[in-house]
Amino acid sequence: MSDCVRYPAPGCVVEYLEGNAVQIALITEEAGGRLRLLLPNRRETRLNAPRLLPWLGPMYSADLGKEDAVRLLEQHRKSREELAADVPVMDAWELAQGEVAIAPAQWFAELFATDPDSDQVAAYGRALLACKSHFRFQPPDFQVFPAETVEKRLTEEKTRLEREALIAGGAAFLRLLWDVACRKRDLPPPPAAGSGSGEWPAPEVAGRLEEVLRVRMTDPEGQEHETLWRTLAKGLPDVPHLPVQLLMAWGKLPAHYNFWLDRAGYTPGDSWWMPHREEVEALAAAAAVGAMPFVQPAPETVSAETPLPENSKCPVPGLLPESPLPFISIDSASTRDVDDAFYVETTADGRTLTLALACPALYWPFGGPLDKAVLHRGTSIYLPEGDCHMLPEELGTSSYSLLAGQPRPALCVRVPVDGNGHFGPCEVYLARVNLAANLTYSDSQAVLDALAAGESAALPDNPAATHADLLGLGLALARQRQQARIEGGAVIMDRPDPAIRLEGEGTEVRVHVGPDYHAPDAQMLVAEMMILASAAVAHWALERDVAMLHRVQDVVLPREYAGIWHTPQDMTRIMRALTPSGLEVQARPHAALGLDRYTPVTSPLRRYPDLVNEAQVVHFLCSGQPRWSESALTELLQTLSPVLDAVGQVQRFRPRYWKLLYFRQQGDKVWWPGVITEENDAFVSVSLQDQGMFVRGRRKLFDDRAHPGLRVDVRIGKVHPLYNEIMILEAATVD
Repeated sequence: MSDCVRYPAPGCVVEYLEGNAVQIALITEEAGGRLRLLLPNRRETRLNAPRLLPWLGPMYSADLGKEDAVRLLEQHRKSREELAADVPVMDAWELAQGEVAIAPAQWFAELFATDPDSDQVAAYGRALLACKSHFRFQPPDFQVFPAETVEKRLTEEKTRLEREALIAGGAAFLRLLWDVACRKRDLPPPPAAGSGSGEWPAPEVAGRLEEVLRVRMTDPEGQEHETLWRTLAKGLPDVPHLPVQLLMAWGKLPAHYNFWLDRAGYTPGDSWWMPHREEVEALAAAAAVGAMPFVQPAPETVSAETPLPENSKCPVPGLLPESPLPFISIDSASTRDVDDAFYVETTADGRTLTLALACPALYWPFGGPLDKAVLHRGTSIYLPEGDCHMLPEELGTSSYSLLAGQPRPALCVRVPVDGNGHFGPCEVYLARVNLAANLTYSDSQAVLDALAAGESAALPDNPAATHADLLGLGLALARQRQQARIEGGAVIMDRPDPAIRLEGEGTEVRVHVGPDYHAPDAQMLVAEMMILASAAVAHWALERDVAMLHRVQDVVLPREYAGIWHTPQDMTRIMRALTPSGLEVQARPHAALGLDRYTPVTSPLRRYPDLVNEAQVVHFLCSGQPRWSESALTELLQTLSPVLDAVGQVQRFRPRYWKLLYFRQQGDKVWWPGVITEENDAFVSVSLQDQGMFVRGRRKLFDDRAHPGLRVDVRIGKVHPLYNEIMILEAATVD
């Protein structure tokens, strides 16, 4: 009897594709189509059920121990690989000709086995996946190519292999480029037209080599050109980002090239949207007019008393109503994409925050060419060498940016907060706002410092002084909210990020890393208001059964972890207990924020999930219905999540590259102050707070007093920014 399974459940052996390779795993948990999988290497991962390959089983007990589960997975993996190697794929294709145009893996397995088990079915699935010249995987089935298609594909494959064999001679040129990259020699000048090529490959070969190198730089794990790359790179060292180094040595890329953008498919600059100019111009014009979207003019026969959608302040045709509130924004001095502003007023039992959010969602053409391009970007990226905006700058930094003195459409969130910092049901409405001021963190902090000093201190002479009362109310509300979140279990890390400044260009660039402006109160004020608005909108959506994208971090933390943490050793210890937050349709708690649900909505100019959530709210306000159902958001998230992961790598690794280059430029004779955060028998980790870096050194470099919290001076060396390598060469305890 077959042990195949129809539906995935805990204890079920499953397979999925990762990087075009079949991976085997065991389901340990299942919730709402989200699976937790145990891999043969004992690691765990999460996966959406639709990503499973359509052959499931066998099923084991859900209580299976990890070691037993790993042993079984290894057995099934080995069995399936051996069976797949013996699958008569060509015979299967011959038998399928004229019989079926499309069939599942089980159908092919049954051609050669009676009642095949799950390993046999999986083996046929693996073999069919690998035979792309004769079959195409169209989940859950395989399309059987007709003979003429197979012949054409085989001919193309043969031609490709022959072409690759011809250009294999380019391997010598790649070895030359590696010597140039290692500074063992200079790049020889290219040959003049019509003369001998010398050490340079023929032009057609050079073009192909560059193409291969760029593909490998963009997708080093991809299967395209894999065989050719192995041939070309034979004899070269297996080092990280080898194609990047070869292209820079060739002069095809500038020094310090940001290849992470290529990997994310993220086009820098502000020209990427030019093919969608008509859509951008229409959006800019709509923002200038500020008309109510979605609502059609009412016929003359319809009474003005017609009931309107629930919770909508402006569902009637015409212009958005003007908000009388004198909103202010607080951002860094270089910020041009202002997507939030606030106003706080005192009430009988506390305070009320009204947050105005930039509202590109009002007229956004979801599903159109511009939207698809923006979805592919996913979020804005802020780097030392410059910013890359998610939206066209004409929209994100101009037409929809909340610039002072310029009317802008906005989504307003009005939240009451009592004296204990707890918030009540919020009111959400659309309006046209005109900010009183765009303030900076530095100016706002100077005013808050003066207010804290008391009546004897004069207010600073800066633009924020005019709004001192509002800043004081905002800070008081923010402190109440922060304390309420801490009582709810929030974990707050007081870890200022250093500023990275670049001087010069190309090989002459110099990196400077040091403390940024110090504005803790102003930054906390803004952060708490953003968190409050997102939490309030999450509850607003819950009350109206509106599906949203939620940021979740569903992990149980010890109660004593709640609070504000300042020391590196404490922050490291607590971070070990936290799991990365994720974006999900199902609302779950966010442990670090101390919230039962959190819906990011405050940065629609900078983050696509916020734009989607804002669109859900706007559509509900205007029509009484959300734009997307829960299943539609789940489908959208399958496209959005990989985009955000790739762009997140750019934001994470690129600033670190510049920091590593900074350390290398400083040399290995400098002593850096740090604090030990972790230690074991082999290694000691040290936090360099001023540079925002963690470095590691061998335990033998430290004396017997080494423990978390101990202050040390360390000497850094063996720094390779491209390889993401940095080591402690010497350490000394600070007495």
